[in-house]
Amino acid sequence: MKFDVIVIGAGAAGLLCASTSASRGRKTLLLDHAKRPGKKILISGGGRCNFTNYYIEPEKYLCQNPHFCKSALNQYTQWDFIALVEQYNIKYHEKTLGQLFCDDSAKEIVAMLVAECDKHSVTSLYQTDILSVKQFENGGYTVATNKQEYQCESLVIASGGLSMPKLGATPFAYKVAEQFNLTVLPTRAGLVPFTLPPELKTPLAEVSGVSLAVEVSTPSKLFAEDMLITHRGLSGPSILQISSYWQPGEAVTINLYPEGDFGQFLEKALNDQPNITLKNLLATKFAKRFSETFIDLNKFANSPIKQLAHKERARLTDLIHSWKLRPDGTEGYRTAEVTLGGLDTNHLSSKTMEVKSQPGLFFIGEAVDVTGWLGGYNFQWAWSSGVVAGCNV
Repeated sequence: MKFDVIVIGAGAAGLLCASTSASRGRKTLLLDHAKRPGKKILISGGGRCNFTNYYIEPEKYLCQNPHFCKSALNQYTQWDFIALVEQYNIKYHEKTLGQLFCDDSAKEIVAMLVAECDKHSVTSLYQTDILSVKQFENGGYTVATNKQEYQCESLVIASGGLSMPKLGATPFAYKVAEQFNLTVLPTRAGLVPFTLPPELKTPLAEVSGVSLAVEVSTPSKLFAEDMLITHRGLSGPSILQISSYWQPGEAVTINLYPEGDFGQFLEKALNDQPNITLKNLLATKFAKRFSETFIDLNKFANSPIKQLAHKERARLTDLIHSWKLRPDGTEGYRTAEVTLGGLDTNHLSSKTMEVKSQPGLFFIGEAVDVTGWLGGYNFQWAWSSGVVAGCNV
């Protein structure tokens, strides 16, 4: 069966690519091995889908070629996607830092994308396994599935990365890339919680559920957002953000008191309430359970603060502002929101998402070595790269 365009992967990038392609009059087939489209969209943002961000900037993306994402993000912006959302009367709100969420449900975003595909007569086939992809000698591609064979002029790989395998993530995109001699950069889990070694994990597990406003940094990056202590280690927005920049074996530095100078706060307390215990002093700034654990972990005596030697005061201040922890690792692809690495962007035209050496072959979305920050950036990359490919297939 012949089509002008075949899109493999009915996630965020694939759905918008297919509808864009079909809107140009291109006979388009959308294939996916799942039972229904947009599975990752449905669970994102706690079921409300953080679909984009007001402050999309190329600097908020990780890629070996930092300039690569600029063209697609300029061609189809956050304002373009917001206009589509408004066209479908989907109510949304800004949460923090420009992050936009549906008021009601992520199902509305999936329904909108499916409606766009239906409107332009995209042929959508689910529960379809791809057996092989081959190129014709005279150009064009054939895709063999467990149902039948399909032929096309343009083939778009939108099958995502390795994050959240329970939702059906596979290395399919990388296998296709390697089949056509394209470089796949090393992949790892991004936007993912840290695990901690037993000597930290065990005491901190006692205070799991505690959230703290912190600054977390590696030698290359700093994020100021909330950190959540969990049974397994550390999570929360600041940790997920820094995990994309963290290298295995590296320590992370946590500033527990980013709003001011803890040394000055301690001096004032020594003048105003010298008999307050260290635990009770810290409990005025942090959760009581965390204060107790922090004191025990760092071997401070819980005595009145006037009894703290000058050296201990300096050590406490230093620890509060730069508490160094060395994660054991991360929770991996199981809970990661994205995959770092992927298809080397040097193989792609940044203006069209087409493979330079393979006319008619396109890669979009998470399969490509472009990874955004937490907060709607990865969805915007999916929309932008999807539309750009859809305009050029």
